[in-house]
Amino acid sequence: MTNKLTEEIVRKVPKVLLHEHLDGGLRPKTILELAEKDKIDLPEGTPEAIAEWFHRGASRGSLPLYLEGFGTTIAVMQTKEALERVAYESLIDAHLENICYAEMRFHPGFHTQKGLSLEDVMNSVLTGMSRAESETGIKWGLIVCAMRNMEPSVSMEMAELAVNYRNKGVVGFDLAGEEAGHPPKKHVDAFHYIQRENGNITIHAGEAFGIKSIWQAIQWCGAHRIGHATHLIEDITLDESGKIIQMGPLAQYILDKRVPLEICLLSNVQTGAVSSIEAHPLPIYWKYKFRITVNTDNRLMSNTTMTNELMTIIKHWNFNLDDLEKLALNAMKSSFLPYKKRLDLIYNVIKTEYAKIRIEMEK
Repeated sequence: MTNKLTEEIVRKVPKVLLHEHLDGGLRPKTILELAEKDKIDLPEGTPEAIAEWFHRGASRGSLPLYLEGFGTTIAVMQTKEALERVAYESLIDAHLENICYAEMRFHPGFHTQKGLSLEDVMNSVLTGMSRAESETGIKWGLIVCAMRNMEPSVSMEMAELAVNYRNKGVVGFDLAGEEAGHPPKKHVDAFHYIQRENGNITIHAGEAFGIKSIWQAIQWCGAHRIGHATHLIEDITLDESGKIIQMGPLAQYILDKRVPLEICLLSNVQTGAVSSIEAHPLPIYWKYKFRITVNTDNRLMSNTTMTNELMTIIKHWNFNLDDLEKLALNAMKSSFLPYKKRLDLIYNVIKTEYAKIRIEMEK
């Protein structure tokens, strides 16, 4: 069936997005308009040129270099109107490629440079996302990020903010930013607070650093999901044919406990987490039944979409329609949406729509 999976069909299938940064997915046209309104100088003056500038800057084989572009997107996200617009457009764009559920994440503290309070920031983003849902029906959740390079006290403030907004659309708490020199355990108090409040935790780990980062994220900080986990492959010994000779204790734990992995293919190449798409461990994780999900990370910086990410795995590893459905189900089961709402999307959207597409493809 793989040869029938055209881009048109892949765009139509229902998708679930668990790992996307709000400040990494802006529309180029929106950046230009917001910058003009706030009198912010940009390096380029057309949507096409500014999009290429972001993509070129992100494709330098280094996570710190990849992150540099965020200074520009964050600069234009300093007003209530801008935050609401960006949040709204993020879900509209998701809906346009049939993402039925999306979790967006961001660090609210980045958006207080011109006097907004943290509450202003949160309310503006949540208003934009709610407006998109009312227009399209897309379901969503917001994840509050702490940053590795900031003080633990700031992480605790973000954790408290996530809990305070839990009944208003926030579904989880994350730790993001450059890994090297900034171990997860430095922020353990914030994660213990989230645990005591029965909150959901996902942590960037194993993207630009080794398995110790993943181990700390799970065993010190209680992560329920891992963002990227590219370096988990270091805990798996393979023979020349790709068969597992030995699985280390961390990899075995993640496999046994069904800890979801938020895979972001194209950004992993751009940040240097892997040397190429062909070298990515995704097919090994998939073959040995790890619970993987496929995500975009930053649609602007990585010049990608969910459709593009799925087309990449079809092209390189011959995934078929059943595989794509399994990825969507993996993600929906792993989402931080309440259980009954997850079931509703699984049975009334994902399975139903995939069944319709199978019938269409058989005609």
